[in-house]
Amino acid sequence: MEHKGTVQIETPRLILRPFVEQDAQAAFRNWTSDEKVTEFLRWPTHTSIAVTERVLNSWISQYQDASFYQWAIVPKELGEPIGTISVVSRDEKTEKLHIGYCIGSRWWRRGYTSEAFSGIIPFLFEQVKAQRIESQHDPDNPNSGKVMKKCGLAYEGTLRKADWSNRGIVDACMYGLLACDYHPKTE
Repeated sequence: MEHKGTVQIETPRLILRPFVEQDAQAAFRNWTSDEKVTEFLRWPTHTSIAVTERVLNSWISQYQDASFYQWAIVPKELGEPIGTISVVSRDEKTEKLHIGYCIGSRWWRRGYTSEAFSGIIPFLFEQVKAQRIESQHDPDNPNSGKVMKKCGLAYEGTLRKADWSNRGIVDACMYGLLACDYHPKTE
């Protein structure tokens, strides 16, 4: 792959950009302290802004690594982050990128997550030269799967007791999109 780092990407309603230290208040207010958000995730709900500040500072320090991808999801009309989308793992041999995302529950079911995911797919295939983009969700969180389908990923099966989250050991519904099946939308 040809790693480019977390570059700014613009979609019709969103700016996807690297985090900055000043995002800590919004991140804590909008999603990191939201128990609805963390139910199906691996990290615990943040109990103080200090936790959020530590996490953001860790991400900011990793932006110098061209293979690190962690975007703030910022609605243009709001001007502050409501969530994040990132490459949570990668496999250089298979040129595979695994995507994870979350947004604050106040913004669920408004198409923001699908727009963010759709926004990074062309970049990851066309510039980074990934051969596979994949993601997964807990079967008890079907709306996450709807995001994946809307973005063109195909359901590939459910791996039983293959993942873990704040709920314990869980099944993982796998979705994938290959570069050879990717067809960019034309205007």
